[in-house]
Amino acid sequence: MIVSLLLVLVALALTAVAVTTLWWQMHAWLLPDHDDRARYPGADDTVLDLNQDPPHRRPVVRRSFSLIMPCREEEEPVMRATLDALLAQSHPHVEVIISVGHDDVPTVETAHRFAARDARVRVSVNHDPVGTKNKPKQLNDALLMCRNEVVGVFDAESLAAPDLLVNVDRVFSERDADVVQGAVHLMNYQDSWFSLRNCMEYRIWFRSRLHGHALSGFIPLGGNTVFVRRDLLLEVGGWDGSCLAEDCDLGVRLSTRGRRIEVAYDPSLVTREETPERIPQLVKQRTRWALGFMQVLSKGDWKRLPTRSRRVHAWWTLVQQHAVAFAGLVLPVAVLTAFLAEVPPLVVLVTLLPLVPTLAMLAFEVLILREWDEEMQLGVRFRDYVRLVVSMPFYQVLLAVAVVRALVKYVTGDFAWEKTAHVGSHLTGAASGDAVPARDRVEVAA
Repeated sequence: MIVSLLLVLVALALTAVAVTTLWWQMHAWLLPDHDDRARYPGADDTVLDLNQDPPHRRPVVRRSFSLIMPCREEEEPVMRATLDALLAQSHPHVEVIISVGHDDVPTVETAHRFAARDARVRVSVNHDPVGTKNKPKQLNDALLMCRNEVVGVFDAESLAAPDLLVNVDRVFSERDADVVQGAVHLMNYQDSWFSLRNCMEYRIWFRSRLHGHALSGFIPLGGNTVFVRRDLLLEVGGWDGSCLAEDCDLGVRLSTRGRRIEVAYDPSLVTREETPERIPQLVKQRTRWALGFMQVLSKGDWKRLPTRSRRVHAWWTLVQQHAVAFAGLVLPVAVLTAFLAEVPPLVVLVTLLPLVPTLAMLAFEVLILREWDEEMQLGVRFRDYVRLVVSMPFYQVLLAVAVVRALVKYVTGDFAWEKTAHVGSHLTGAASGDAVPARDRVEVAA
């Protein structure tokens, strides 16, 4: 009797997790107005510039941008590609702040060489003690150097689309936004058995889920291709230097203040990145994210949201990724127990209930992969669809391992920053998408 009751409770809990995940996964495609709202504004404001020879039309811009590029132990080609893309923006009012740590001598030297060759580039050096350095502390130091109206963050391996800032500027104006969250795609989907699943996670998160969160009034921001008014950032004290999910935490704090956060998507304007190269790096990355979400949950800022429904939504958002990952371990155990233990047939049927939304989710992922292939012209093959399906349970196990690891770190008070290495897998072939025009490239001698 006790075993049967436990199996039923676990099955119902897993079903709730799977149904909620499926709902957010499908959000952008459920209703036409959802998809329309997710797009960048369609207007194309231009003015004839007679100061050019020959005269040509240029976009009308209303804001200036300071772009922070946090770097830590980065390869020079990776940094150069990111900086090339930022300096190649069609928006005329851009500065780039390369953020580095004082103990990372090779990266500091590379950053200063880049800055010496372009007046739009400056270097922020963080001097926190070795062992306590992390991304949010570097961001806060760089924030003090920003001069322009809007601050954007681009990770060290990010390839920004040339017209991204012009379109983000338009979102700020036409939607009266305080924050604009752009989209990020991981591109090297063929590199490993788990890379395609990792790419699809990002695709679903930025293409659909974040839009739903923004409409609900609570959103955990992504840490890349996010733009915030500089005065607002200074007002809230920048990023939390003790939080491993500083982007999520910032989104929580801005949501509780009722700030207008807009999420925009267009396949031609996505920022391109790479998946972790190996399984240990993926586990460490997801451990850091899960641990950061645990920190944000325990801080309790989300409790200041104005309505109970928003608070419930915030709580569920902050714990759901852990529940989804945990389901990767619990679901097969529950199913096996139902078949091996002596339980009533009805209990066996209930334990299979979570498989219904899970299979629906998997089928929908196949459709999303097809759409992604059509939008980005990736050349996805039949075997990639097979890999997407077959790898699902194994990928869930990896996520579960990362969450368990995060729980251990949380209990033991280990909040050390574990950096994800960048190797530039997205810089060649179809993954690059020719995102960086040749103009304005920073040439640095080897």
